[in-house]
Amino acid sequence: MNLVFIRHGQSLWNLENKFTGWVDIDLSERGEVEAKAAGVTLIENNFYPEICFTSYLKRSINTAAHIIENYKNLNITFENEKKWELNERHYGALQGLDKIETAKKYGQEQVQIWRRSFDTPPPMAEQNSEHDPKTHELYNDIESELPLGESLKDVVLRVVKTYEQIIATAKEKSVLVVAHGNSIRAMVKLLDNLSDKEIVDVNIPTGIPLAYNISDNNIEKIGYLGDEEAINNLAKEVEMQSKITDKKG
Repeated sequence: MNLVFIRHGQSLWNLENKFTGWVDIDLSERGEVEAKAAGVTLIENNFYPEICFTSYLKRSINTAAHIIENYKNLNITFENEKKWELNERHYGALQGLDKIETAKKYGQEQVQIWRRSFDTPPPMAEQNSEHDPKTHELYNDIESELPLGESLKDVVLRVVKTYEQIIATAKEKSVLVVAHGNSIRAMVKLLDNLSDKEIVDVNIPTGIPLAYNISDNNIEKIGYLGDEEAINNLAKEVEMQSKITDKKG
C-alpha cells in the first residue's frame, strides 16, 4: 500500500455532538488515543510514509503529529504539507449547534438532508460572521474564494486538484493523508468511482487508516486496517449522530 487516509481522531465537538465544519476545534482525550493508535497500526502494517498531507485545522494537524511521533521513535521523518482544500465540509450557520437539538428544532429528516445528502448545502453563514473564513488569520494567505457553507458536492469540486496531486504523488512516494470525514468521503467517491447516491451511505470512522495501492495503471482498495468490529462500531457512531433516539457519541 502506498496511500493511506485517516480521519482525525475524535474532536472535542465530536464528543459534544456539535456541527464542527471549519471551526478549529482540537482533539479530545479519546481522539489523542485514536491518533496514537493509528500510528501503531500503520507501523504494524509496514506503512512508512514519505509525505503527509493535512488540512489547515488543528484536529487534522495534531492527529498527524501524534502519528508522526511513532515514526520519530524509529528515526523516520517525512515531509508535511498543509492544504486548506482538505478542510472539513463547511457547515455554514449550523456550525457550533448541537446535532440532536437541531434535529428536534428542524426535524430529523431535514437535518439528515443537511448532513448526508450529496448536493443540498446547509443554511449559509453570514459574511463577516465568526463562521466566515475570511475573518480568520489562518486563511490570510488564501486567494481563492472561501465557502460560507457547502454540500458534499461542493467539497468534491474543491478537493479535485488536491486529490489529483495526491494520486500523482502516490505513484512515486508513500502518502499519508490526515483529513476530515467529508473531505475523505469526497476523495473516496473519486477513488472508488461511487455514484452520488452511493456516497451518501459512506461513513468514515475517526482514527482508522483506510489503505489503497496506487500505480500508473491501477487503483486497488485494500480497505480499513484494524479490528473489523471496532471499525464498524465507529462508523455506526458517525451514522447515528443526529438520530434523536440515540445517545450522543
